Amino acid sequence: MFEEYAVKEAVFTRLDAVAKAGAILASNTSTLDVDRIAGFTSRPQDVLGMHFFSPANVMKLLEVVRGRATSREVLATVMALARKIGKTAVVSGVCDGFIGNRMIEQYSRQAGFLLDEGALPQQVDQAMENFGFAMGPFRMGDLAGNDIGWAIRKRRYVEKPQMTYSRTADLVCELGRYGQKTGAGWYDYRPGDRSAHPSPVVDELIARHSAGLGITRRQISDQEIVERLVYALVNEGARILEEGIAAKASDIDVVYLAGYGFPLWRGGPMFHADSVGLYNVLAAMRRYARGHEGAAWEPAPLLVQLADAGRTFN
Repeated sequence: MFEEYAVKEAVFTRLDAVAKAGAILASNTSTLDVDRIAGFTSRPQDVLGMHFFSPANVMKLLEVVRGRATSREVLATVMALARKIGKTAVVSGVCDGFIGNRMIEQYSRQAGFLLDEGALPQQVDQAMENFGFAMGPFRMGDLAGNDIGWAIRKRRYVEKPQMTYSRTADLVCELGRYGQKTGAGWYDYRPGDRSAHPSPVVDELIARHSAGLGITRRQISDQEIVERLVYALVNEGARILEEGIAAKASDIDVVYLAGYGFPLWRGGPMFHADSVGLYNVLAAMRRYARGHEGAAWEPAPLLVQLADAGRTFN
């Protein structure tokens, strides 16, 4: 992380020196602090984040990250630019991961805990795809590159030691199984075939890891898989609303509809939670809090407040 900021400092210091007054300086970072980057310049009002989603020529979502000093004129200009190039822009405040990646981390944590408890990657992926996702979490990891998530977790182990993860993803990476680009990840891949084939090596690794934790593996229903992954998104989304990172719940829904393959007909995670009933969402979360890694289910105060009042996010 220090090296990444050093590179940004060198780049933005140089840009600040050569760009004309009023030029907008934007970073495509997905995790770095935009306010810190703005501090490398003499024009923090002209600095913001433009987080394009990969592949940028295909994905519609653009997170426009508003820094503490970003001017209204700069924000309005970039939002207009997004429309001009055919992107769906959503404004985010500054935090680690912004809206989309901050939430997907909690989704991925639950996917890992499900492996510890008895599920296999193919069951989790199938349950989420049956729910309507374009791709389940483990196929998504193999496509994006499992080493990316590994690098983030290594940073978390230092910066946030209280945040726990399943170790299965690290163990998969330690075998060099980074996904499609290495021909093996959570799944096996054959030359010329990008289809995901269940891997006996990974299945055995998962079972051995559960045994090492002293966990007796159990049958897990598809309903539990869907609820735990989706409600993890919802709970973190509620925190993002509390903190003012997103202006409204519908902005979070747009991020997930346009950038993360959330099923369109379900309206996004926050709208889906409203449809289920926030009281029911909260009750399910409290039930899961009694299980493995239950501390991950600490409910966001906003979710509790709305559920108790019989209200909705939207």
